[in-house]
Amino acid sequence: MSDEKTLILFKPDCVRKNLSGVVLLRLLAEGFHLRGLKMMQLDDAILREHYAHIIDLVIEGEPLFPKLSAFMQTSPVVALVLSGPGVVTRVRSILGPTNSMKADKGTIRGDFGTNSMLNICHASDSPESAEAEVNRFFKPEELFDNVF
Repeated sequence: MSDEKTLILFKPDCVRKNLSGVVLLRLLAEGFHLRGLKMMQLDDAILREHYAHIIDLVIEGEPLFPKLSAFMQTSPVVALVLSGPGVVTRVRSILGPTNSMKADKGTIRGDFGTNSMLNICHASDSPESAEAEVNRFFKPEELFDNVF
């Protein structure tokens, strides 16, 4: 398994519940390496770019993006980059399914999430999207590859 990077966003529900430290500890306990970490307030521009793949998605007769965008701007988020062998797949497994109501206890979403939107974290879903997402949220000088 090759070393790769992934982007994780601690969403507003995670930040408001003061779970950022707990979630970070759980991820780091898996042996991942922290390469970048910052708190930031997201705006429409970055959210439109980040969620471009679902801009036109309609669920139960309502467009998803406006509600998601509004939620993601209710508080700052914590953005981080982790690296390690198979980190993208491994992080998604540790988080559990997107819908927290379907996540097993012992996963981060199963332990702390509420539903599909209030699900504590966003995590990249492939090495390709991870590369684009890391570049979207971090400048090269904000990443540190030679710490370990």
